[in-house]
Amino acid sequence: ADDYAANQAMGERGADLIGTAKAVLTHCNAGALATGGYGTALGVIRSLHRRGGLQQVYAGETRPWLQGARLTVWELAQDGIPATLIADSAAAWLMKSGKIDWIVVGADRIAANGDVANKIGTYSLAVLAKQHGVKVMVAAPSSTFDFNLENGAGIEIEQRDPRELLADCYLHEGSLVSAWNPVFDVTPAELIDAIVTERAVVVDPGKHGVRSLQPC
Repeated sequence: ADDYAANQAMGERGADLIGTAKAVLTHCNAGALATGGYGTALGVIRSLHRRGGLQQVYAGETRPWLQGARLTVWELAQDGIPATLIADSAAAWLMKSGKIDWIVVGADRIAANGDVANKIGTYSLAVLAKQHGVKVMVAAPSSTFDFNLENGAGIEIEQRDPRELLADCYLHEGSLVSAWNPVFDVTPAELIDAIVTERAVVVDPGKHGVRSLQPC
């Protein structure tokens, strides 16, 4: 119940900041299935949609586990929110088309300087967003912050089983084909336009820092 209430507060704060948007893009699943029932990034999207401030949601497929394809678009459809699935590699062209205003994602860990660890592919979306004038919002509870970590360089990135990427024909002793399969990446704070928690919002965290979000 506490988590649900916190996510609702987060969703409302994020929706306040965005106001209206023709469309947003989200990555991985940060919704009811990943939280206590409302969601962080999808909580913002839910609040926007309920207010009539959002026309369309795009979701990356989120390889290799396809959380976007298997979970996020299903969850949005259950709530009556129009959702369009895209291949992860189509994100740059989507931004170039001018069809989206914001990227809204969750976070698995946030360092003291505002660097954000999230599902692999988040960093590339933020780089592309900077090029195309698309804003980036991270919605995450206060518990996500690790103020003992000076920056994202101290966040250990999990490497998952290469077999999640490799075809069976390469899974033999002496194969010349291997796979690199990090499950997260780190987005620098300067590529993020806003970090939203249940307590407050920091705009331009790369410039202003995130100490105001530190729990008492």
